[in-house]
Amino acid sequence: MQTDISALIAAQQHEGLQAIGTKVLNHERLTPAEGLLLFTDAPLAYVGALANWKREQLHGNKTYFNRNFHIEPTNVCVFSCKFCSYSRLYAHREEGWELSIDQMLDIVKKYDGKPVTEVHIVGGVHPKMNLNFFADLLRQIKAYRPDLHIKGFTAVELDYMFRKAKLSVEEGLRVLHEAGLDSLPGGGAEIFDAEVRAKICHDKVDGEGWLAIHKAAHQLGMHSNATMLYGHYETYEHRIDHMEKLRQLQDETKGFNTFIPLKFRNENNEMSHIAETSVIEDMKVYAVARLYLDNFPHIKAYWPMLGRHNAQLTLSFGVNDLDGTIDDTTKIYSMAGSEEQSPSLTTVQLVGLIQQVRREPVERDTLYNEIKNYKDVDVATLAVNPLYN
Repeated sequence: MQTDISALIAAQQHEGLQAIGTKVLNHERLTPAEGLLLFTDAPLAYVGALANWKREQLHGNKTYFNRNFHIEPTNVCVFSCKFCSYSRLYAHREEGWELSIDQMLDIVKKYDGKPVTEVHIVGGVHPKMNLNFFADLLRQIKAYRPDLHIKGFTAVELDYMFRKAKLSVEEGLRVLHEAGLDSLPGGGAEIFDAEVRAKICHDKVDGEGWLAIHKAAHQLGMHSNATMLYGHYETYEHRIDHMEKLRQLQDETKGFNTFIPLKFRNENNEMSHIAETSVIEDMKVYAVARLYLDNFPHIKAYWPMLGRHNAQLTLSFGVNDLDGTIDDTTKIYSMAGSEEQSPSLTTVQLVGLIQQVRREPVERDTLYNEIKNYKDVDVATLAVNPLYN
């Protein structure tokens, strides 16, 4: 494989792209200008091959997933992000849903006896669902199922909670962490550039605020993920700037687990006039992310957003994680036009999805500790066990 990638780089006629290939091969950091050149000038086959080589250097054929489920406490929201197909403004809250703590505990209880390892809690920003409400929810989940890792609340939700409670970011995070919050998801990052943010999500926490919340979480010993919403008003420069800010924070804190590019979907929102990106562009985003974010251990494709077949394709473009079983009964992404109208996969289905493209399925926990390797497991044999369905 080393010989193949060396030959590919040597055959590259574009001097700048050849130099980038050599840096990748030597594990040297790319500059922002080089990241931009990959977007503007690199053929997909070239950047994809480099990203796949890098992925296999880091993880071999292993492709991670976890057994998780989602809870969305509400889709009522005080903010009005133009790309959002999911939320309902507080003034029209009768059109949305609001779950009580008991109702959310009932969702947790649905998984009694099932080997899920993570609950992912995100939703709209509801003024009555405050810091105390969520701290109580966390305590009750941990009391009922202490082994369950709770990954919860985007920086947007946290910023609103903490300001409403008149607490600093550090104080608010400590309250939630002590109540049972284990890590943060990556949502709400969108694009950090202020001008783009003013167009798509002007009234919620800005890019600096998002980064500050994740930095504070890392300093408390909590891990988090990072996302980037691409395919709308942003330019290639904005994408590189976004990844550069994440790379700098990761250098400082080493608290990010994974980076998740999120494709803008244009149904049922105020940006429906913007055409969605092509599959070619999607694959290039993943590949550039793998090459540019050299200090991020993992790159994840969120299969409900891309669709399972395109998610399989990303595994040849730098991706080594497909998220998890999810069981997202409220269908956030299908509301935005995802191909996945029922965002839930069984363990059998996920293992099969990964094996179909000759990768090695590895079940992990939230922090990427390996639980089970399914490399030599026959899917048909697995399917007869109810724990995997």
